[in-house]
Amino acid sequence: MKQQSKFIQALHYNWIPKVLALLTAIFIVVSIRFLNVTDRVVRVPLDVKLSSNSQFVPISLVPDSIDVVITGNDEIVYLVDPATIKATVDFSDITESGIARRRINLIYNVDIYTSSGLTVDARPSTVRILFE
Repeated sequence: MKQQSKFIQALHYNWIPKVLALLTAIFIVVSIRFLNVTDRVVRVPLDVKLSSNSQFVPISLVPDSIDVVITGNDEIVYLVDPATIKATVDFSDITESGIARRRINLIYNVDIYTSSGLTVDARPSTVRILFE
């Protein structure tokens, strides 16, 4: 009969507690990683582009600012300067009266935010304006 090495014997001895300890350690690391995630809400000016030669004018309220949610590690989230985030929405292609909905475009340095593990979202993500 072939003799197993001492390392293999030690690995097989009490393998159930070893696997449970490994799973517990992974759970602790993952939970600590996600418990430090927080949201920071900042108000950013909204640049609304309207067509200057269009016959349709907005008759509903045109928002001048929106809320931007910055999500990430709570040590980094509060270091972000909200002035580096620009929000725009383009209504320059309106060709008929009624309610128009456009998605808000956020302009920021994506490389810096993603390398730090931050996400940036506009709330609401769309703007509706009534034209007549």
